[in-house]
Amino acid sequence: MTERITHNLVQGSPEWMEFRLRHFGASEAASMLGMSKLVKRTELLHMKHTGTAKEFGDWVQEHILDKGHEVEALARPIIEMRLGEDLYPMVFSVGKQSASCDGLVMLEDTAWENKQYNRDLYESIERGVLPDEHKPQAYQVLKVTGAQRLIFSCSDGTEDRTVWLEVLPDQEWFDRLDAGWAQFERDLAEYVPVVTEAKPVGRTPETMPALRIEVTGMVTASNLQAYRDHAMEVFGSINRKLETDQHFADAEKTVKWCEDVESRLKAAKEHALSQTESIDALFKTIDDIAGEARRVRLDLDKLVTKRKAEVKDGIVLGGKKAYEQHVADLKTETGGAWIVLTPPDFAGAIKSKRTVASIQDAVDTALANAKIEADASAKRIRANLACIKEDGAEYEFLFADKLTLIGKPIEDLQLIIKTRIAEHKAGEEKRRADALAREAEANAAVVAAPTAVAPPMQRTFATAPASQMRSATHPSGEAARTPNTVPTLRLGQINERLAPIALSAEGLATLGFKHAATDKAAKLFHEGDFELICAALVRHVESALQKQAA
Repeated sequence: MTERITHNLVQGSPEWMEFRLRHFGASEAASMLGMSKLVKRTELLHMKHTGTAKEFGDWVQEHILDKGHEVEALARPIIEMRLGEDLYPMVFSVGKQSASCDGLVMLEDTAWENKQYNRDLYESIERGVLPDEHKPQAYQVLKVTGAQRLIFSCSDGTEDRTVWLEVLPDQEWFDRLDAGWAQFERDLAEYVPVVTEAKPVGRTPETMPALRIEVTGMVTASNLQAYRDHAMEVFGSINRKLETDQHFADAEKTVKWCEDVESRLKAAKEHALSQTESIDALFKTIDDIAGEARRVRLDLDKLVTKRKAEVKDGIVLGGKKAYEQHVADLKTETGGAWIVLTPPDFAGAIKSKRTVASIQDAVDTALANAKIEADASAKRIRANLACIKEDGAEYEFLFADKLTLIGKPIEDLQLIIKTRIAEHKAGEEKRRADALAREAEANAAVVAAPTAVAPPMQRTFATAPASQMRSATHPSGEAARTPNTVPTLRLGQINERLAPIALSAEGLATLGFKHAATDKAAKLFHEGDFELICAALVRHVESALQKQAA
């Protein structure tokens, strides 16, 4: 087990900031699992990858220190009074995981974590329920400190508004944190920084010059032709390759701008109409410009909708392919054995997400959690297969259904293996006892029956008349046994025992031993039949000798 280390660091100091930058803190665990309402998993990856000590320190100061230290100082004596013990802030690490505790008692068996008062959290703790978003931090504190309980409190610094509940160690949560941070570390090693911007504000194309038209029965003054040339150039320069959130924001605002150009041109046309009844060139030019503005507006509006769907589908498809590849790699490790898991719900994860960045973060987080679940399943499968191979090494035939066993808890699997082997051994022992009993009965029948001097070869075997031997030992005789076991003895194993003699299934059938089952091409017999087969072969040889002597 990795050693637990106590660090002599003052929380908030530059040394502590540097320590947190190099470790995976308990306060970051919710973000790592995609459960934080404040910091996305991709934001944590970006910060860990690119953050200098100063940048990281600013993040910690904003999200961790400023929001809680003043209240923590006020709540500390209240909690100490209720516990009857002093609390000391301490910093621990186990491997790369760390925990900066608000307080531990002298014996370090009770830890304390405080959150600033908010009504929802206060009421939840009052009901004895720790909200999910706080569980990762609580359990990592317990895991890293080794404390036997965590006092999780919510307080505004006053006695009346201070509540707590106890959180106890949970191995399933410890395993989940280990798997989560392991996946996070793999993702961090492959992380490629992406420049993230504030929510984009759409920009329209270059501002159009004011359109000036004066008419007195004819066009007396107009910059319409220059206006048209300029307008067409602007329309042609509008970006139609939409990839980023900025592109989409620009396009959406340009759609509104085109609509505004149409409106202003219509107004200019109406103004001109009020001065003259018919000026073809003027109206044709205005109609050209307005028509182009309308065409661009409609095309761009459709393109925005189409490309948004394509970008979203592309991100989801990328997540699906990455998950499928991860599962394929795990199947290679398990030799193909696998338990079908529920695939990540990418569609549900991106529901209500509007920006490319938020969609990508939702898919990445769902993918990471699905990989964690798949890794845990693969680990259990590998452990169970190894258990079957080791504990049931001599009894592989008892575990032909091993693919149905690989998902069971290891303790249950060990019990199944032990039980099956014990039952098999008991059955084999009973079959041996039954065979010995039948042999004794057959020998007794030989002694009791009238005998004649037999050739030397015949005296080698204690045999009875054919009718008695058939009744005593032959599967089709009146006293034939009724097997109550699963047939496991293969024809190939029978031939190995009788080598160099080789028998076929048809040959055994002529002796009265028809196979009881098949496994693919193999013919299976009951283990207890082997002694009976040997006895039948002896009789067959003796019969041949007697016929030859006659």
